[in-house]
This record gives sequence, C-alpha cells and structure tokens, in this order.
Amino acid sequence: MFSKYYYCLIVLFVSMLTNSVIADSNRAYSIVSNWPDVPKNFSMGQATGVAVDSHNHVFIFHRASREWIEPFPVKKISEHTVLMFDGATGELKNSWGGGLFIMPHGLSVDKENNVWVTDVGSQQIHKLSHEGELILSIGEAGVFGNDKTHFALPSDLSILEDGSVYVSDGYDNTRVIKFDSTGTFKMQWGVPGDQPGEFDLPHGISASNNRIYVADRGNSRVQVFDNKGTYISEWNAKQVGRPYGVAVSNNEQVFIIDGGDQPDNTRSRVVILDADGNVLDSFSAEDESDKKNLGHDIALGMDGAVYVVDAWARSVRKYTIAK
Repeated sequence: MFSKYYYCLIVLFVSMLTNSVIADSNRAYSIVSNWPDVPKNFSMGQATGVAVDSHNHVFIFHRASREWIEPFPVKKISEHTVLMFDGATGELKNSWGGGLFIMPHGLSVDKENNVWVTDVGSQQIHKLSHEGELILSIGEAGVFGNDKTHFALPSDLSILEDGSVYVSDGYDNTRVIKFDSTGTFKMQWGVPGDQPGEFDLPHGISASNNRIYVADRGNSRVQVFDNKGTYISEWNAKQVGRPYGVAVSNNEQVFIIDGGDQPDNTRSRVVILDADGNVLDSFSAEDESDKKNLGHDIALGMDGAVYVVDAWARSVRKYTIAK
C-alpha cells in the first residue's frame, strides 16, 4: 500500500508539472522585432497567404489597395501582389504579380520553388515561376463550376513532392480536389455538412507524410485524411478554435492559425499539435497596436521559424523559439 500510494503521488506530480509546462509554453515563442524590413514607401494590403521556399525566401500574397468586396471586381489589381522577403534579414528581395489577380487568397511553394496561388476572384489557381512568370493555370477565368475543370472560390492549395496538387475548393464547393503536376484532374471528395468527410468552408490545406490536413473553418475543426481522401480523424474547436490555415513541420507537428469568428470576434492565435491532435503549445500572434486581427495563414521556415499573415492587421510576423 505504501509504495502504491507514493507511486500515485509521483504520477500526479508529473502530470501537474507537464500541464504547467504546456500552460506556460506560450512563452517559448517570441516575435522577431523589425521583421520584415518593409521599405518606407510601401504599404501592405490584406495579407492572406504565406509560404517559405528552399532558399528561406518568405513569399506573401496580399491584396495591395484592394479589400474583400462582393461582388468581386472584374479588373485585376495593378500593384504587385506577391512579395518575397529574405527569411533571415526581412529584406524585401522581390515583388511581382501586378495585373495578374483579382482577389488573392492562398499561396504555396513547391520543391522547385515555383509559387502556386489561388485567386477567388477569377475562380482559378496558378503556377508561377520563382520570379513570377506564369507557367500553368487551372480553371476557367471568371466561370464558377463544380466539375473537374472549374472552381467556386478556391481558398488554398498544397503541393506534394511529385508535383501533384491538393486544392481546398472552399467557399462554395466545399470539397478537396486533386490534380497531377500537369493540371489533370485525379480525384475529389467532400460535400456540405458537419459529419466526418463533410465540409463547411474548407479554408486551408496542408499535405504531409501521406496525410492531408484540412482547416474546416465553418465547422471549427481540422479534419485529417489519408492521401486518397479517407477520413482518419478530426480536431475540434476546443483544440484548434476556428482554423483558417495549417502547416506541418518536418517532425510532423501541426501548426494551426486560429482566426476566430467573423465579424466581431476575430483573432490571430497559433496552436501547435502533435500528429495525434494533442495540443503542445499555443501563442498569440497579435500586437497591442493592432486595431483588429484576422489570422489568415501560417507557414514554417526550415529553421523552425513560424510566419503568420494577418488580413485585418495587414501584416506578416515572424516568431522563433526564445533562447
């Protein structure tokens, strides 16, 4: 009895200590001040997409002088909408995308450092070179649809090692659709609803290690599938809040950006989970100077840095583990 009693005390103590560390772990990440180093004559618009390439370049998709407005304009944004920062220094190294997009949304980078984007204004996704040359477009410009060659407000995309593409065709079609590297349709899944495998605005997507993570924003959950679309599990609002974007690290930790509830209870909060959905950490990506926040997308650098874009704060912020 004596040994069993003390064994129970030890287990309880370790459990309390572990929970305390997790509760206080938001101190582990801190913002990198003066990053990025934005030129004085430059003003960032609503920032909606972020990704990091193999050279540690941080790509940002933003709307420049345009804001989300419905119905969408027909005219394309004249200013540059894709920004490329040096991940280490924050220096703006390049910008392009003027005259190409109507309403920027999601952005991803493939292993060859090509930049892929979704334009909810044109109902298309585009593959562009590292320097902004258009390589491939999927979808018919200005035409809504839910078949193999049309989208309805595609929100995000993720590129596999073989060049195939998973798209969260999100606002209207509530589905995930897969194309090969040439843009040929391969498969799709998802219908409106709140049951396993159903969606209510699949807003962000990330593919890693034969798993597909979908930020099912309207249902306040992340759904996990295998690469054939078979449902595995889901993480609910208690774990992930209202997920807008998702990124997966090399060691299979899953980073969620929780944007909160529109229109009045938005936020920008990062939640970190293991592959089984256990919450490891969380921290605020807000600044006291922000008038309003809407954490919209998240990306990871090869050095472990976390990048968050905030549409309402019109910002990209870099966080690293405090030493």
